[in-house]
Amino acid sequence: MKTVSEFVPVLGAPVHASEAHLIRETATSWSVVFPEDFVEIAGAYGDGAISGYIYFCGARTLREYSERMGHLLEQSRSVPHVVLPTPGGALVWGNTVEGDQLFLVPREDGRWTVSAFRRGWADWHDTDLGFSDWFYLALAGETATDWLPEWEPLPHRLEYEE
Repeated sequence: MKTVSEFVPVLGAPVHASEAHLIRETATSWSVVFPEDFVEIAGAYGDGAISGYIYFCGARTLREYSERMGHLLEQSRSVPHVVLPTPGGALVWGNTVEGDQLFLVPREDGRWTVSAFRRGWADWHDTDLGFSDWFYLALAGETATDWLPEWEPLPHRLEYEE
């Protein structure tokens, strides 16, 4: 599990004073406990675009995005889970410019692992990795995947709306 400080080489310094408490409030309102690595990293870097490719929800957008997209995604035959705020649902935490939706899926053993609805292939892609491990490898270009881009030199360019 990676910490916020381990993301500095790939994302630069955190852009927010920690907004983790706001993400925990969203989780509590949905009667779930999000993985701590997700809470801390989304609280430090969320609510913006990463290298113009991944939009990463944080404290300001996570609830609205999940509530808006959750019901739509539940209707897709390619998404095999209910989506928060539906009880027991997966968390949609971001998307790519290609329309891929990024999820954390709760597992029976208590872990949450990263999965994605890949729009271009109209399929579901599961991983066995927790959030910070997958996110770090994906942003560092160290995942064996053909659906993420080859990145420019690190750190990533971050874009935030004020």
